[in-house]
Amino acid sequence: MPKVNVNDIQVYYEVKGEGFPLVMITGLSDNLDGWDPRLVGELSRKFKLVTFDNRGAGRTDVSDRKYTIKLFADDTTGLMDALEISKAHILGISMGGMIAQELVLNHPEKVAKLVLCSTCSGGLKDVQSSEEVSKMLTADTTKMSQEEKWRMLLPLVFTDDFIKQNLNFIMQYGQRRLKRPISEEAYMHQLDAIRTFNTYERLHQIKVPTLILHGKKDVLIPSENGAILAETIPNAKLIYFEKSAHILAEEMNEVINSVIDFFG
Repeated sequence: MPKVNVNDIQVYYEVKGEGFPLVMITGLSDNLDGWDPRLVGELSRKFKLVTFDNRGAGRTDVSDRKYTIKLFADDTTGLMDALEISKAHILGISMGGMIAQELVLNHPEKVAKLVLCSTCSGGLKDVQSSEEVSKMLTADTTKMSQEEKWRMLLPLVFTDDFIKQNLNFIMQYGQRRLKRPISEEAYMHQLDAIRTFNTYERLHQIKVPTLILHGKKDVLIPSENGAILAETIPNAKLIYFEKSAHILAEEMNEVINSVIDFFG
């Protein structure tokens, strides 16, 4: 299995396809197995697609260091350096979108184009999720099985209609997540990193072409956050998906087309 030393950890990664590099960054608690196979399949036809497990998730090491979004961004650029990728398109979803913001702000020379999916800028400007959703994210799950944790997650990332109408897809998604679940310790480390994240005051410094994708039915990071990013990042383009929740599975074909058109 491909691993490489980055900072103080070993990072697990996979590379598929050929062409200009595209690095994709996952969200809270997820690993590279969580990416929608439709997205990976289509993008790997056109790009050298790099996916990896964030610090603490999947097959990448957990560490004792204080987790921050900037540290995750440094891990990502360290992986790029190890793979001799001097510049790439960057796509991040949810927490991965936060990491992508820190990456482009601190290392703009490494980013050709930027796609931010289902994410926010942090800080007081954010539109927060409901109290019910927040309680689910921070619930004590130490006595729950991994399957119970996974089922609790479903309504946070898919619409109810999609869950009912796509049972095979949902079961496959669950199987991928259950293969390498994140530890409770690493999950809390990642959650703490999100709590201290804030790029709002620096977003005007982003000069690379930026595309923002957000589902109108996202209950985890409400869709208003997409508009905040688009209004603050110079010349950013915002696309809303009317039927989609957090991971945009409901309109994935349209998402794929939007991303490919943007990267050109």
